[in-house]
Amino acid sequence: MSFFSKLPAAPLRDESEQQRGVRFKRMQWASFFAITLGYSMYYVCRTSLNVVKKPIMDAGVLDAKQLGVISSALLFTYAIGKFVNGFLADHSNIRRFMATGLLISTVANIVVGLLGLITVSQMAISQVAFYFIFAILWGINGWTQSMGAPPSIVALSRWYPLSNRGTFYGFFSASHNLGEFFSFLLVGGLVSLFGWQYGFIGAAIAGIVGFLLIVFLLHDSPEAEGMPSVAVMAGEEQPEQKKDHSIGLSQRAVLRNPYVWVLAFASAFMYVSRYAVNGWGVLFLQETKGFALTTATQIISINALLGIIGTVFSGWLSDVAFKGNRYIPAVAAGVLEVLSLILFAFGGNSLWINITAMVLFGIAIGVLICFLGGLMAVDIVPREAAGAALGVVGIASYAAAGLQDIASGLLIDTHKTLVSVVDGGEQYVYDFTPALVFWIIAAALSVLLVCVVWRKALQKDK
Repeated sequence: MSFFSKLPAAPLRDESEQQRGVRFKRMQWASFFAITLGYSMYYVCRTSLNVVKKPIMDAGVLDAKQLGVISSALLFTYAIGKFVNGFLADHSNIRRFMATGLLISTVANIVVGLLGLITVSQMAISQVAFYFIFAILWGINGWTQSMGAPPSIVALSRWYPLSNRGTFYGFFSASHNLGEFFSFLLVGGLVSLFGWQYGFIGAAIAGIVGFLLIVFLLHDSPEAEGMPSVAVMAGEEQPEQKKDHSIGLSQRAVLRNPYVWVLAFASAFMYVSRYAVNGWGVLFLQETKGFALTTATQIISINALLGIIGTVFSGWLSDVAFKGNRYIPAVAAGVLEVLSLILFAFGGNSLWINITAMVLFGIAIGVLICFLGGLMAVDIVPREAAGAALGVVGIASYAAAGLQDIASGLLIDTHKTLVSVVDGGEQYVYDFTPALVFWIIAAALSVLLVCVVWRKALQKDK
């Protein structure tokens, strides 16, 4: 516990205000780059499985139901871990906390890749054993993945004042999309060239890069570096509470705040559609629309790339144009998400229609990740409980994403038709329609819940 504990405040350094300001800005920017790029590498280690589902199925190693269970193992442990680690991150040395999680996630990817090589080439491990080991490792990966976002949000809270937190939260949230983009291109490229096992090994390499960035660039807090708190540096009126027990009181207040929970469920339904497209979209494009693996991964990667635009500008736009009001852009993005899903699902097989759908979906999800994924909840809780707010949103979001993986896998696997038997192997045609309707309904429910909170907020203002 002492290894992960938050560093105590160091004595104030004997330096001029100008020197202190320069040093503060340098560490502030270094920490921002560490969490943004470091967390994008977290995402590569998390989403590597999404790219390799069809090659694994085609090789006869695992089927859709088994892959759904493995994916959900990560999401369920991630959901619980994000809740627990959100509360712990408020008390932690965020550099050590975040670096440790990524290191273990990296190891999990390496082991899965190597076991895959042994299973297929040497048959030293049976497919049943590989399935169970894979599920356990992916569950461990889910827990350590939950050690990434909470310390990142705590870093933003410790290093950035309220006046521009939304802007930098938006920029940081682009790490989700950046990581997904890297995953689809890097992992997808390696899988196409060398086989699905090398997708996990490539993800592990990205994890090592992220680990080094966090270790060398992330700083725990201004106080630990011999500076006043960010509230003092920014001249905020409300001083930070420094006693440890006050953190616990603030965290308990988060659990009793109904607005936080409604936003958490809104995020949960959004995560159903988000993880459905990222987790099953490549397979959908291959099976239903006839795209090759390379083309399918490129189309889905567009959603991740364009999400960066939505995420980056959402926080800034809400800070500047809407004076901190997140509801207007959040509802607009939610409607756009529903429409883009309908276009993706039922818009036909044209390459450009599917690209357009992913452009719109990516922008919408980018905005919603920023707002529903944490910022709107963090805005309404005390600074010292930012990790707790993220934990509440996280457990709802990723529990829903995990249930989605199981439900989608079952819906896809139970709506298949046997068309032929080739070389002793059965060939199926999959009907994605029930799964697609499920994803669209979830997106619509997310918008409705945001409207409920918006209405309550308007009544409160009056």
